[in-house]
Amino acid sequence: MAVRALLWDVDGTLAETEFHGHRRAYNAAFRAAGLPWRWDVPTYRDLLAVSGGRERLRHFFQRVGEGAVEDGLVEALMAAKQRAYADLSRRGALPLRPGVERLVREAAARGCVQALVTTSSRSAVEALLASQGAALSSAFAFRICGEDVAAKKPSPEGYRQALDRLDAPTGEVLALEDSPQGLEAALAAGLPCVLTLGDPSADAAGPSAWWHRAAAAVDHLGDVDQPSRLLQGPPCCPPMVTLPWLDALLEAG
Repeated sequence: MAVRALLWDVDGTLAETEFHGHRRAYNAAFRAAGLPWRWDVPTYRDLLAVSGGRERLRHFFQRVGEGAVEDGLVEALMAAKQRAYADLSRRGALPLRPGVERLVREAAARGCVQALVTTSSRSAVEALLASQGAALSSAFAFRICGEDVAAKKPSPEGYRQALDRLDAPTGEVLALEDSPQGLEAALAAGLPCVLTLGDPSADAAGPSAWWHRAAAAVDHLGDVDQPSRLLQGPPCCPPMVTLPWLDALLEAG
């Protein structure tokens, strides 16, 4: 069985945007607003349990005892955060993760449909893609972004919308994710999922880890000069995620 479509998550899967991009952009927004908070890596890792930027801010405000916060403040912070994120993208501060460009290119050469399914805003997605050049951006047939769904991951709504737009049965579509929420969303939509667990999110090991329900898990997709480390699933030979290896995952069910 051959993969006919790949559905890519963005943050942490396509590029390491969470800690090096979004976290820094939130902190820039806090500074610009004269607010005292700064999110370090451990704090932001905890906050990633909440999907969506506005939702994450409101959760944080409640956690630090701010209670109900006016919509105007949330929107102002999000606007400043999005400007800071776009600036980081333009400056090339958010490179693609290892193996992403290679696998996107291989899938495009085969004729696989590729699309993005993310909780990020469309503006953040487009800023990242613009920084990577037209070839990458044009490889994705469509994007399902945070504004397009009523419920964000772990809800499967984004993946279900994507499946409605694809001309491929569920059994020939594969999701690429990096988070518990993304894995849950993909599985709830009936999709097999491969996880790319980059540092610092790949801090668990063994069959009891949260990612044990994935079809496979690697630290990254891998390249010829940067082999991936297999955490779960059948052996990769060569040590990187390739289309034939993904085909075998689908065949194994």
